[in-house]
Amino acid sequence: MLIPSRDSGFIHPHSSEITPRSVYEDRRQMLKLMAGGAAGAALASWAGREAMAQVARPGKLAALAGARSAVAGSVSMEKLTDYKDASTYNNFYEFGTDKADPARNAHTLKTAPWTVEVEGLVKKPGKYGIEDLLKLSAQEERIYRLRCVEGWSMVIPWVGYSLAELIKRVEPQGNAKYVEFVTLADKATMPYVGSRVLDWPYVEGLRMDEAMHPLTLLAFGIYGEVLPNQNGAPVRLVVPWKYGFKSAKSIVKIRFVEKEPGTAWNKAAKQEYGFYSNVNPEVDHPRWSQATERRIGEDGLFAKKRKTLMFNGYEAQVGQLYAGMDLKKFY
Repeated sequence: MLIPSRDSGFIHPHSSEITPRSVYEDRRQMLKLMAGGAAGAALASWAGREAMAQVARPGKLAALAGARSAVAGSVSMEKLTDYKDASTYNNFYEFGTDKADPARNAHTLKTAPWTVEVEGLVKKPGKYGIEDLLKLSAQEERIYRLRCVEGWSMVIPWVGYSLAELIKRVEPQGNAKYVEFVTLADKATMPYVGSRVLDWPYVEGLRMDEAMHPLTLLAFGIYGEVLPNQNGAPVRLVVPWKYGFKSAKSIVKIRFVEKEPGTAWNKAAKQEYGFYSNVNPEVDHPRWSQATERRIGEDGLFAKKRKTLMFNGYEAQVGQLYAGMDLKKFY
């Protein structure tokens, strides 16, 4: 999400360069190493991953523990972004357009009581209190890379469960092709909702198979605690292979529809923000390259940018969703 200028373009904050990304290893790689006789090194790396899977709490908010996730690709081996950075460097335009605004202003958000309404082309529509959603499925810890369309990234330990768990409960009808997410737009508690930056409420959407993918997360916490307001409390979406603005925050409605829904940034600047918005280093933003990124918290005078990975490094898990598609046309 970017700040509009007077000529209806968007101002991109220039980012300093950072160090190269660390080597990512997942379960498949470990098994390959073991098969090749490099079991010692592989097990040492795997032990490091296991140690990361239970993140120390920052002690700021109520605890929300998550068990280790068995979903393929759900635990990155990369160094975690500091909680301070993840909770103070945010895009949440309902609370301001500067990165520090949400942390300063989101204390006004009232997260209890909270209800998420499920409607549209489902056999079992209904309203879910946040307490019901928290108990709907076992909470898991997922350590995902987060890539912003602006060219910066983080590594965040989320707590939640696959959105598919909720979708299966409500039983979508056969003609439900997309899932639309509507977020809170309350002028009384969100001081920038009246601004002209976007068409409120903030709306996002996924194709049904994207929404059902096990990596698509319904998140309730970060770093072993409930979500801070500025990070999308009390419930948000996390789609790690897409640019961050696709992950709707403070969700109040989930609607199942037949036609592709109009989404906030696609409506604001269709030529710059496509419906899919998959992380793709080969498809540049109209005004800057997407080939590289800077990792928040690792900036330095002599640091270099990291190379952006196709689908943000989740190509093995999600690439098949887009088989045969022209990813430059369907950006």
